Amino acid sequence: MDTQAELQERDLSSVPGPGQGERSRSSRVRDRLADLMSWRLSWRGTLGLGALCAVFVFLFSNFVVQPFLIPSGSMEPTLRVGDRVLVDKLAYRFGAEPRRGDVVVFDGTGSFVREGTEQNPVTGLLHGAAASLGLAEPAGTDFVKRVVGVGGDRVVCCDARDRIEVNGRPLDEDYLFPGDAPSKVPFDIVVPDGTLWMMGDHRSRSRDSRDHLGEPGGGVVPVARVIGRVDWYGWPLGRLGSLPDTDAFDSVPSAGPSHG
Repeated sequence: MDTQAELQERDLSSVPGPGQGERSRSSRVRDRLADLMSWRLSWRGTLGLGALCAVFVFLFSNFVVQPFLIPSGSMEPTLRVGDRVLVDKLAYRFGAEPRRGDVVVFDGTGSFVREGTEQNPVTGLLHGAAASLGLAEPAGTDFVKRVVGVGGDRVVCCDARDRIEVNGRPLDEDYLFPGDAPSKVPFDIVVPDGTLWMMGDHRSRSRDSRDHLGEPGGGVVPVARVIGRVDWYGWPLGRLGSLPDTDAFDSVPSAGPSHG
């Protein structure tokens, strides 16, 4: 009898009492809801962090350093098609001026491209955002060239040895594309103050200041239109590093008074 009573007691103890089953089910429901809320919060946190990072990168590229995709061969061999370069947007922000030999990105509106060109604003915004991150080709108004003359310089093509002269001093342009002549287009210009004379390194494939001499902008680019200086290669990884320096302009004397 004692053994049977013990078995009955054990059997009764395993049966849920009043309300015990409901508490167990509600506990499981609460656990599931807690898991679901935790999952949602983790996704919200991830999305929020991603959005914050995207905003930071966008602001950084717009005001400090901007990736720039090279769309053409006009700056070969210095810059190749498909290169991603990093443009220092602070280079000329604090009173510094572009110097001869600098490779710069600039807005060619009014100089290389006529003003008033319109595009779909939404498309322009999306493309501009992608271009600012180096994911798309730059806007049709953005160009990358080398500064050959600054305000007051007299730039002439060419001397008896077919070299470009700046302020009477011939240039030995070590950055030119192999086999290219410094210029097959003769010109003689005094660069107006506050503007720049721009040329590509691949002269036979570059539309630059020479090609816009007879247009309203006169071929020169206002310093105010300069976006920044190209200082580094960002891609491909095999070329990662700073742009090579040139001493082509080291012996060029200071410009005299501007006649422009």
